Amino acid sequence: MPKLKQNHNRNKNPFVGMTLRVFMMIAIMLVLFYIAYKGYNAAQSDGRSNEVADSSLFAGYERNHLIPEVKNVEVIHHNYYSLGYSERHEQAAWVCYVLNKDELRIPNVKRHDRFIEDTSVSTKSANYYDYRGSGYSRGHMAPAGDMAFNEKAMKESFYMSNMSPQVIPFNGGVWRELEESVRDWAYKNDHLYVVTGPMLHEVIEYIGQKTKVAVPKYFYKAVMDIDGSDKKGIAFIMPNEKSAKPIMDYAVTIDELEQQLGFDLFPNLLEDDDIEEKLESQTDTSLWPTSKKRYNLRVNSWNNN
Repeated sequence: MPKLKQNHNRNKNPFVGMTLRVFMMIAIMLVLFYIAYKGYNAAQSDGRSNEVADSSLFAGYERNHLIPEVKNVEVIHHNYYSLGYSERHEQAAWVCYVLNKDELRIPNVKRHDRFIEDTSVSTKSANYYDYRGSGYSRGHMAPAGDMAFNEKAMKESFYMSNMSPQVIPFNGGVWRELEESVRDWAYKNDHLYVVTGPMLHEVIEYIGQKTKVAVPKYFYKAVMDIDGSDKKGIAFIMPNEKSAKPIMDYAVTIDELEQQLGFDLFPNLLEDDDIEEKLESQTDTSLWPTSKKRYNLRVNSWNNN
């Protein structure tokens, strides 16, 4: 009996075993290659915070055509917005981006809700703890709601360089209503050019544990629609406080806002100076409709949260 078993083993075809081993080695190599490829792509994605993302409308324009002309700020380019960081105030003096209907139509990704320091700022940005216990909220300049079309944009919106100290019922009240209204206008007009930020020439106080963050007395937002025949512009100056007034009570011309800020918001956006002068010197609020339902919601609910 042992002899028969030995003869059986000798007659086995070694080619079958060799083939199985080769196939297994190839399968293992393919799996390892796939894991390495995915890891490389993730590293490339996480390491390009200062590059322009091809999927964003913002990538279709020269950044220098959009950014305001402001002295004593460090210009930082992220994928979906740019900002001018004021080290003296530990926040951005301006944030600019293109708000586009196609991106707003994309189902929103999950809100990031993790505030992170902006390592692109050479002098270091403010950090999460500078706001802790201050009584002020970390108010987005480029809103998370405008950046909800992909995870990268959402994460970028939570950089601390994109934050400014806001009174809580202001951030969740009249400022929120203005942000949501701007999104409505982007739906209607395809895309808009937005510059927004704190007015740093008037400061209420300073907060912060390690760095001193200025608390602005006012915030601003300027919006331009330069496509098609119905070109238009509008701006807003809002006090950093709870409000029951309609947002159009705060509407001003872009020229008026620029005079108060002391710098040009859209220096190179339009080639025709006559058109630029017209858009910045006039504001027709009827071209920027607002929601009465949203206003009532703000006054009766948001202001009390």
